[in-house]
This record gives sequence, structure tokens and C-alpha cells, in this order.
Amino acid sequence: MKPINVALLGIGTVGTGTFAVLERNQDEIARRAGRPIHIAVVADKDIERAKEITRGACRVTGDAFAVVADPKIDIVIELIGGCKVARELVLAAIEHGKHVVTANKALLAMHGNEIFAAAQRKNVMVAFEAAVAGGIPIIKALREGLTANRIEWIAGIINGTTNFILSEMRDKALSFDTALRQAQRLGYAEADPTFDVEGIDAAHKLTIMSAIAFGIPMQFERCHIEGITRLQAEDIRYAESLGYRIKLLGITRRRAEGVELRVHPTLIPARRLIANVEGAMNAVLVKGDAVGATLYYGKGAGAEPTASAVIADLVDVTRMHTADRAHRVPHLAFQPDAVVNIPVLPMSEVETSYYLRLRVEDRPGVLADVTRILADQMISIEAMIQREPAEGEEQTDIIMLTHRTREKNMDAAIARIEALPVVKGKAVRLRMEELG
Repeated sequence: MKPINVALLGIGTVGTGTFAVLERNQDEIARRAGRPIHIAVVADKDIERAKEITRGACRVTGDAFAVVADPKIDIVIELIGGCKVARELVLAAIEHGKHVVTANKALLAMHGNEIFAAAQRKNVMVAFEAAVAGGIPIIKALREGLTANRIEWIAGIINGTTNFILSEMRDKALSFDTALRQAQRLGYAEADPTFDVEGIDAAHKLTIMSAIAFGIPMQFERCHIEGITRLQAEDIRYAESLGYRIKLLGITRRRAEGVELRVHPTLIPARRLIANVEGAMNAVLVKGDAVGATLYYGKGAGAEPTASAVIADLVDVTRMHTADRAHRVPHLAFQPDAVVNIPVLPMSEVETSYYLRLRVEDRPGVLADVTRILADQMISIEAMIQREPAEGEEQTDIIMLTHRTREKNMDAAIARIEALPVVKGKAVRLRMEELG
């Protein structure tokens, strides 16, 4: 049977992995797809490097826009990253009737609504398994495997860099800065790690999963985002002593009033499987009404794990590229006319439990003042530690775990607590999830 002709835009880390895996496993992949899949052309700015990698197996060019207009190309794989040029190339490919496979989470989180609408008009597919959690097939699970379920919530460790840093901070009692330098030395963190450590990368991925889980448009701009740069080693130690571990989680939850969409450091009970995901690994926990909780675990980045997801999409598109749209899985799992604009709740309306650490003067009545303020906001305490001050010290830490409350109630309580003369500095507030 005639091969499917594929154009690969960008042959960096993931592009190189995709080329290598497709070449190595081409017979097995063809057996699954029903026909050979052939990379006919690679477009990359570094033409000489691209030629070294491809070794004459395909045409190499520096003109990606000419490639997406080539009538001989059936599928375009976009692996150049970024948003501006990638958006232009993907829309141009769609306009020329090409199916698209992409690993670009930022592109989809920011421009997915526009891209999917264009693909619907041109009757082509946009596949993006590799955009979330690398080689873990979480997109396919949400779009197909769990289609009988009403998804209730998703909680994921979806950034390997931050998970590695938090693991190092916990295991070796390192500061954030020291753990970050270690991650950079080992290649887990970029020279500029901002997208990872500030939670932006995780928010891109969460936005995509939330849209698929609940049948809503991409709404990245409404996601609440907090990173791990201000997390202190002492809070990791206190959490551990209380039976919790701190992970950077992306959480999206369906509620009667709307959808929660948030990324932030989170205390999780140490007994949960997801709390024991260490190093640069990823894990996504999905709760469906019929199946209950399901956990997806694996490598969230890297050349060949991500290539695995890219090629899985290639196989899917190859199988279905001649089918009409009624027989294809919709981009966001729900039929396009059934996608609804459910509101994303502001963080003030989110309900969760909290970890509080207060630095206070060591004198009678302090605890009573704090608990009175919490009670005024209808916040109840689940557990508490009051550390004995060292000899000669006049200040100590109070650590509290609360039951569930709305964020706006906790905001109001913290403002009053910090105004107490006996409280020194800012309160440390982290959110807690049982994930049961």
C-alpha cells in the first residue's frame, strides 16, 4: 500500500527521537497502521545538523512554509515549539488540507480553540498526545478510554523538572536554589527554568486536560498558577512529620458552580501512590464516576518517550485520515457543537484544605487569638504542631492543618492573623488535597 508521507518540522530533541523510533520500528508501526509511514521531508533552520541526523533518508530544507503547502505531504508533525511561528505553520498546514500532529502544549493551551475550529472547517485532524505528560497516553485515556465516565477531577504531577527539585529538597534537605542547580547540572532544568519552576508549563498541560475532561474551551488565561520558587525546605520537613508530601500539582475539578483550574504546591498524604512519584517522573490521577480513581505513570519528557506519543498519533491519523469527521474522535472528546463554556472559578471560590505556618512570639494567649480568628471565618483545625523554642529564643513556629474551606475565607483569616502584634512576618499558606 502507498506510504503516508509525513513532514517533520523541527528535528531537535523530540524530533530526533521521533525520526529514530520511526526508522527503528517501521515494520511494526506499518503493521499497526495498515500502511507504511514515511518521513518525506524534514524542515529545520540548522540544515547541516538535520542532514547529519537523517543521513540521506529524506529531503531536508530550511523552508517550513513551503513544506506545509506541498501537495505530496499528508501529515505535518510540528515540533519546533513556541507559539508565534508554530501557530502560523499549523494553521497554514490545516488550510492546505494537512493533518497535524503536535507536541506543543503552549500552542494548544493558548491557541487551541482557533486551531481546532480551523481543523473542523477543513475536515482534518489535529493530534496532540505528546503535548501532555510525554510518553504517558493520558490524552487517549481521557478522550477514549474513559468516555463512559463523567470525569469528576484530575490531579497531576505534570512537570518533571519541578518534581525532581521537590524530591531532592525532601530526600537531601536541600534548599530550592541548590536543588535547582542540581537539576540544571543533570539536564532536567533549562538554563532559564522559569516556565517549569513558576508552574507555567504545568498550567499549559492542565488546560488541555481540563478541556478534554469537561468538554470546555481552552482557557489558559483563567488558570491560577503558583510555582515552587518560594517553597522552603522547613515546610517540606514539617509536612513530612505530619504524614504529607509536597508536590506541584495541576488540579482541575468539576463543581456545580463551574470548573476549578489551578497549579500550585500541594500537600498530599504520603500513603497516596501519587505522593510517592519521585525524580523527574510524571503521574496523572483521574477520578471518573464509574471507574473511580485511575493513575497514569511514566516518563513525562525525553526524546523517545515523547516520540512514542508522537508516533502513536501518527498511527491514529494514518488509520483514520480518509474517514469523514463523524467517524473520528473529536479533538476535545465531545462533539464540537457540544463543547460548552462552563465558567472557570476564580481562586477565591476554590474549596480545599490548608497548611499554615506562623512565626509567633512565645507567649500565652497567642494560639487562642489565632484559633479565634479561624473560627470567625468558619475554619476548623484538623491538626497542629507548636514547636518548642530553642533555648534563648523568643519566637516559635505554629503549624496548622485545616479542614476544607473556601479560599476567600482563608484569605480573610490570614489578613487578620498577620495583623496580630505577636505574629512575625507573613504566614506560609499551602493547599492540601486528600485525593481519596
